[in-house]
Amino acid sequence: MKILVTGANGQLGRELAWLQAPQNMEIIGFGRGEMDITNLAQCRSVIRAHRPDAVIHCAAYTKVDQAESEPDEAYRVNAYGTRNTALAAEEIGAKFVYVSTDYVFDGRADKPYREYDRTDPQTVYGRSKLAGEQLVQSLSSRYFIVRTSWVYGKYGANFVKTMLKLAEDRDRLKVVHDQVGSPTYTLDLARFLLDLVKTDYYGIYHASNSGTCSWYEFAKAIFEERGLNVEVEPCTTAEFPRPAPRPAYSVLDHGAIRVHGLAPLRSWREALRHYLQNCE
Repeated sequence: MKILVTGANGQLGRELAWLQAPQNMEIIGFGRGEMDITNLAQCRSVIRAHRPDAVIHCAAYTKVDQAESEPDEAYRVNAYGTRNTALAAEEIGAKFVYVSTDYVFDGRADKPYREYDRTDPQTVYGRSKLAGEQLVQSLSSRYFIVRTSWVYGKYGANFVKTMLKLAEDRDRLKVVHDQVGSPTYTLDLARFLLDLVKTDYYGIYHASNSGTCSWYEFAKAIFEERGLNVEVEPCTTAEFPRPAPRPAYSVLDHGAIRVHGLAPLRSWREALRHYLQNCE
């Protein structure tokens, strides 16, 4: 099975592109320099040339705050870029995997969001990613939409790297305690996507590491696992205002994974431990 990965220079795309492929699977990755998803002709050219069995679409505009001031760019990449890639994949009969986000919900729930709960994004980023979902559903006959949350991994900037960097010259930090979610390790997510794309269980999925925590609890766990003596003080989101509102609650229910008998992602704490031991 040949898998084409878009956004291969990004955090998740690079994880997939550099992952040792399972037996009978070939993974080829393309960054923006080789495949600009906002260019339909280029999407068609690359996908037709390689004729993959599936496309895993990781390329995205992910600057949550910046999107508020440049919505056209967010939609150009997340909506129209997704349309171009999905259309090119559909034209050669390839399966299509679209990586989406917890930001398609309003973040005000008090129980985990199920795959078919009503979406209500509160940011330009979330609305542009939801637009991408809608275009995939209308253009692809064999699609998987996979929403995830709080992603970190070996490649690119992320919360874990930021905390470790801050700990180099600080022994006390404030971290928000009123935002709750599930950290997701790119290695585990990448492996899940490869397992999923081998099936024909098409539809919407929620995939994140098991269990929940606040950003404050996540930060404490990072320092505990690394053996660092850093005092973490809980604070509120209001103390750190941002241009784009952050979801207070981002926990995703993994109903589709359970229903189809797929392997759940391991606990977030176990995943964090693996990351710190192998990637940092």
